Amino acid sequence: MASGVKPRVKVPKKAEAGEAITIKTLISHKMESGQRKDKEGNKIPRSIINRFTAEFNGQSVIDVTLEPAISTNPYIQFEATVPEAGEFKFTWYDDDGDVYDQSKKVAIG
Repeated sequence: MASGVKPRVKVPKKAEAGEAITIKTLISHKMESGQRKDKEGNKIPRSIINRFTAEFNGQSVIDVTLEPAISTNPYIQFEATVPEAGEFKFTWYDDDGDVYDQSKKVAIG
């Protein structure tokens, strides 16, 4: 994992079966578009999180392609229905090939 890149996820620990819950994600990342130049006039290479996915018990919930115009430290919020107890797996894909993931369990009750 590249230094300084930290994913954070907020998921309720508990939900009712069939309930739609709100999931909030934030990843600390500079998101360099590749359009800017450094002090010497050299183009700064593109370096962005280009894809975000979430799965629940192995089933795809969301798959987002991110473009260079997205802001630094991208924040993604979405709703997902929880049919049963299980685990969400969140994955962020970086231009440089790095992959960041985090998992969160949800109980029913």
